[in-house]
Amino acid sequence: MVTRGTRSSYSQTMVILITIAATLSAVLHIVIFYWESYAFSRPTVWHRFGLHSQEEADQPAVKALMYNQGYYNLFLAIGALLGAILYGVGVQQAGFAIGLFSVASMLAAAVVLTTTGPGRIKPAIVQGTLPLITVVLYIVGWLNPGLV
Repeated sequence: MVTRGTRSSYSQTMVILITIAATLSAVLHIVIFYWESYAFSRPTVWHRFGLHSQEEADQPAVKALMYNQGYYNLFLAIGALLGAILYGVGVQQAGFAIGLFSVASMLAAAVVLTTTGPGRIKPAIVQGTLPLITVVLYIVGWLNPGLV
C-alpha cells in the first residue's frame, strides 16, 4: 500500500531533511566514485587511499579493484537518491526501503573501513557521517509515522 495525502508542515520538514541528507550522502559517494573509477591515477587521489607511489597506483590489480569499488559507490548513491525522491513524492514504503538500504550500506562500509587500520578512522568518519544522519532521520520518521 502506498501512502499519499496531505502532510503537516512538520512532516514536510522531515521529508526535506531526509532528502537533503540522502542527497548529500549521494553526492559524496559520487565524488568517491569519480576518484576511484576515473581519477585514481592522480597522485592527489591515490594518496588519499593510502598508496605511496605511482607504481603502486598503476598496478593492474589495484586499478581494477578501485574501478570496481567506485561503481559500488555510484550504485549506492543512485539508491540513496532514488529512495529520497520516492519518499519525498509520497511513495514512502518503496522510498524508505530503497533509501534506508542504500544509506545503511554506506554507513556499514564506513564501519568496515575503520577495521582496516588506524589511519582509516578519519576517512570512515567522512564517509559515514552523512549516511548516519540520514539513517537516523529515516528511523525517526519510521518510529513517528505522524511526522512523515
